[in-house]
Amino acid sequence: MGVVILLVMAAGVALMLTRRLPTAFALVLLAVVIAFVAGAPLTGKNSVLDTVLQEGAPTLAATMIAIILGSWLGKLLDETGIAGTLVRKIVEFGGDRPTVVTLGVLAVSALVGTVTGSAPAAMLAGIIGIPAMIAVGVPKVTAAGTVLMGIAVGIPFELPVWQFFSTALNLPIPTVRGFMVKLFPFALAAALAFVLVETRRSGTEHAWSLKSVEATPRSRREQLGDAPWYALLAPAVPLVLALGFELAIIPSLLAGVLYALITTTRPGGMNKRLLRTLYGGFEVAAPPIALFIAIGILLAAVKLPGTVDALEPLVKAVSPHNPVLFVLVFTLLVPLCLYRGPLNVFGLGAGIAGVLIAAGIYPAAAVLGMATSYNQVFGVADPTSTQTVWSAQYAGVTPQQVMVRTLPYVWAVALGGLCVTAATYL
Repeated sequence: MGVVILLVMAAGVALMLTRRLPTAFALVLLAVVIAFVAGAPLTGKNSVLDTVLQEGAPTLAATMIAIILGSWLGKLLDETGIAGTLVRKIVEFGGDRPTVVTLGVLAVSALVGTVTGSAPAAMLAGIIGIPAMIAVGVPKVTAAGTVLMGIAVGIPFELPVWQFFSTALNLPIPTVRGFMVKLFPFALAAALAFVLVETRRSGTEHAWSLKSVEATPRSRREQLGDAPWYALLAPAVPLVLALGFELAIIPSLLAGVLYALITTTRPGGMNKRLLRTLYGGFEVAAPPIALFIAIGILLAAVKLPGTVDALEPLVKAVSPHNPVLFVLVFTLLVPLCLYRGPLNVFGLGAGIAGVLIAAGIYPAAAVLGMATSYNQVFGVADPTSTQTVWSAQYAGVTPQQVMVRTLPYVWAVALGGLCVTAATYL
């Protein structure tokens, strides 16, 4: 039975890799088939309809709300000019010094990455940042990679990600927060190394294939002007509240939304801007929400007693418990989180994580360490992730070129995270 379930999972990966089905649809289909193979009845306790579909779909509801609020704040950062002003100030400060401009865009990308992820974060930092870097001679691949590496620096402090891992792995927020803080130095060191090494190794390349970097900023200035300096603190407000004051995630994000609104909008225009950006946030949040519904359904399927009983012997046989072997094996398996592979936590990897915890193979905190370490790789180097595709295409290169250049750096981040996991939880 366990072998059949593994074959079903492999078929699901094939469907996602070949794009025969969108990831969310493939995960739901996979969950239903796994449940039937595991002997689940159609209705009743531990059933396909009542347990997997009905109870599984809203499992990650708190994460979905956090995603909506993060997307809402991201739309506000865009519409009010906060994100654009941050990037422009960095570009103006850096002048014609490629390394300074690149480090500045990296910092803004990290800040934006704490608010929202995926393509919206890349757009907020990259629409102005990528042309600015290319204009001062930064190679196109390095420019795209810088935005992505910056977002990866922000991922350990992205509040919706905290909520996702807390709910999916049934861990308290303080546990998730504690490991993310430990993961952050590795992400920061890798990003700084990427900028310093790649800008020097490749030299300067003056390419003018993109629009002038000033075109969008001038248009924005004419419409809105630069956001006031105190409004530029908006992306940091949720982080300070959640990390410094340990406020709950949803109130922290709401506080960020209100701060961005109050510091940039006259009272008479607040209602319209609130509604407009909220509706825009729903549009941005729709794809990840659909994915999280599917992940919740998959988690419900892999936690069924029949699934756990079938997979437990097989997974135990191949899961190393020696800390050194744990680090070695799972570091070598890093590429399996690319191309929507089986260790991608926003895909089949969520199901595998559920099996590891439900079968008692690893503590939930150890699975957290492994999953978040892989997420650092997926968020930067996966050629199928939306932020990688957007950044590469906007810079005028292919996602595969970005993957080749960034993978060694994020692989090192994963190694660091796995070492911390083994030393702390095994």
